[in-house]
Amino acid sequence: MSALPVDTTVSMLRMSLRTARYEKDYIGFVPTMGALHAGHAALVRAAKAQTAFVVVSVFVNPTQFGPKEDFAKYPRTLEADTKLCAEAGADLIFAPAVEEMYPLMPPLTTVDVSSLGDHLCGASRPGHFRGVCTVVLKLLNIVQPSFAFFGSKDYQQAAIIRRMVRDLNVNVGIEVVPTVREPDGLALSSRNRYLSASERAVAPGIYAALQATRARAATVRAVPALEAELRAALSAIPGARVDYASVVDADTLQPLAELDRPAVAAVAVFLGTTRLIDNVALP
Repeated sequence: MSALPVDTTVSMLRMSLRTARYEKDYIGFVPTMGALHAGHAALVRAAKAQTAFVVVSVFVNPTQFGPKEDFAKYPRTLEADTKLCAEAGADLIFAPAVEEMYPLMPPLTTVDVSSLGDHLCGASRPGHFRGVCTVVLKLLNIVQPSFAFFGSKDYQQAAIIRRMVRDLNVNVGIEVVPTVREPDGLALSSRNRYLSASERAVAPGIYAALQATRARAATVRAVPALEAELRAALSAIPGARVDYASVVDADTLQPLAELDRPAVAAVAVFLGTTRLIDNVALP
């Protein structure tokens, strides 16, 4: 397998893509923050199945981290990430420095999608989705892909990006790929590596609680009751601290009183200092 090219500047990437656009039909794009795992590989494979040339960005975006979050210690593993992307079928890595993406800090121009980011992760991470939307829009403008691929584990992020693209007439298709899980149900995440052995042992309880909520939703239609049962199940996980356990409209992400439309049960749970998120669709 030949080495996968890694472009580090916008001008380098645009030069590489000029040839790809001429020779290929569609360009696929997978934006990541690195520390890649099998879930990211699934995104690359989905992109490769749908497009002729796949670009993966590896950029730890400082504007989506809060002042007490883990930007400094977020793992940078570009060599391993490049190997994973090559094996999954990617054609090019874009790994810019912070100064390349943000020549002037802080950026004066930002993108904010109101209401969709007010609940769930947005409530406990103020400004997070502003940073996400700003960097994703920058990356979409730089790469100009035909399709961009996101994981459904980050359901709120995918919904917000889809709305941003629609509202701003960005010429790209947004594809959401199902969550990849460990055999015991734990959703793959770059933050799983922070879990201690004891925390990892109980972490599958998060998905088990969500599955129980999905089963209960077949007969219980009152959302407050479902949320209370979900929070209780999560709180019963040894050492767990629940950030949120919510049932929301699948499209608008707004709170519901009754299950009278497509909905999603979404959770964020701390195990030690590690914050894990997951979700399931409800019937």
